[in-house]
Amino acid sequence: MTRAIRHTAAFSFLLLVALLVNAVRVQLIEADGYNANPANRRASIVRYAQPRGTVDVGGSPVTGSRDSGGRLRYERTYTEGPLYAPVTGFSSQLYGTSLIEHAEDGILAGTDGRLALFPGWGRLTGALRPGGRVETTINPAMQRAAYRGLDGRKGAVAAVEPRTGRVLALVSSPSYDPNELSGNGASVSDAWRRLNRSERQPMLNRALRQTYPPGSVFKVVTATAALESGRVRDIDAPLDLPDPYTLPGTHTSLGNPAPGCEHASLKEAFRLSCNTVFARLGVDVGLREMAGTAERFGFNDRGLRIPSPVVRSTFDTRMDPAQLALSSIGQYDTAATPLQMAMVAAAVANDGQLTPPHLVDKVTDAGGVLVAAGERRPTQEVMNPATAEQLQEMMTEVVAHGSGRPAAIDGFTVGGKTGTAQHGERNEGMPYAWFVSWVRNKDNHEPVAAVAVVVEDAEAEREDISGGGSAGPIARAVMAAGLR
Repeated sequence: MTRAIRHTAAFSFLLLVALLVNAVRVQLIEADGYNANPANRRASIVRYAQPRGTVDVGGSPVTGSRDSGGRLRYERTYTEGPLYAPVTGFSSQLYGTSLIEHAEDGILAGTDGRLALFPGWGRLTGALRPGGRVETTINPAMQRAAYRGLDGRKGAVAAVEPRTGRVLALVSSPSYDPNELSGNGASVSDAWRRLNRSERQPMLNRALRQTYPPGSVFKVVTATAALESGRVRDIDAPLDLPDPYTLPGTHTSLGNPAPGCEHASLKEAFRLSCNTVFARLGVDVGLREMAGTAERFGFNDRGLRIPSPVVRSTFDTRMDPAQLALSSIGQYDTAATPLQMAMVAAAVANDGQLTPPHLVDKVTDAGGVLVAAGERRPTQEVMNPATAEQLQEMMTEVVAHGSGRPAAIDGFTVGGKTGTAQHGERNEGMPYAWFVSWVRNKDNHEPVAAVAVVVEDAEAEREDISGGGSAGPIARAVMAAGLR
């Protein structure tokens, strides 16, 4: 009898061990595979069983959750959806997440291990913590000013705080309402198809994911390279540069939109936006130094995230002299996002120091306890302070006495640079209107904001399109909103 009991106990023990091993295999080792299986609805049901955490702007949430009463119970809601869509992105039960909703999905959904009291506890038990909160760096007044300024026209605005890299405004136009993509009904599928088929591409984040030829606003970079290389030592001294200028190795003659560029000083050439001067300076500086300067500003960086990824802005490192001349005036293959050009203006305003931008100020749990500060990258020196001071003087001159006058703000010092970028086959596309700028109080050297604006479809005749006339007033409105 005793022997039978022992055998039964041993067999039971083996069954228990087998059960535990299998539980570990299912719950831990193969859990990701089961969760990812499209046939497994349990993960989705659990994910949407509680309200999602909020994305906050200026201390107030711009996202929320709605109880649908369905199996995927809580659906995402957005306050002023089109205004903040380039910041929040969308959270859809059918199409996943984008932008902050994607980058901070673990915090918002309550699955991030940092929300649990003990590491790994949530993964072991399958229990979710309440969704956390993501506080952004966006200034709501500046965001609204940028959105109103574009007024539905194709384009984008990016504004940053030069000293800290905080992103103050991020607008892409036309926009869309992410409320249309919440839930899982037929209307969501219809909205997804409509938005993706639209010729105006409302879901394209033009501030982060679209590059443009920067045109004359790139002359800030070329002027930096000319000063840092020693090619120009006195911004007021006349330069021995002709007008027109024949591109090296070609018979192509490059001219200027305005007279006064022949033998102009760097300061005067910057104010008049002389193509001949900056094309020649780029060639004289050389490809290696031009590319190095552009890369210090952030060009050719594949790793910029805010935390949403930013598409790479480019300055070619393999060009012949004629191509280098055109690239030095922001044409040929040179391409930049609006955020990249805001970084250029910010580095000038910040005495040559570039603080990489970030959009998340902090993340907390649902009770407001700090989980993590937003990711910061170290500040880098783009140019020496003396060079930055000369660039500040030239940019201020553009706003005081040049094409940037529409951006002037009474009682404040504003620096700017206009740009009109040709594009398309044989430059037949409608020119893009650019404006980059910064602002500071006259009795305080610390800059308040740096702004980049691009307008794709400026409402003007082709020959009348200009960065100052089309994009300058938008930059002014954004900067003024930040000064209130």
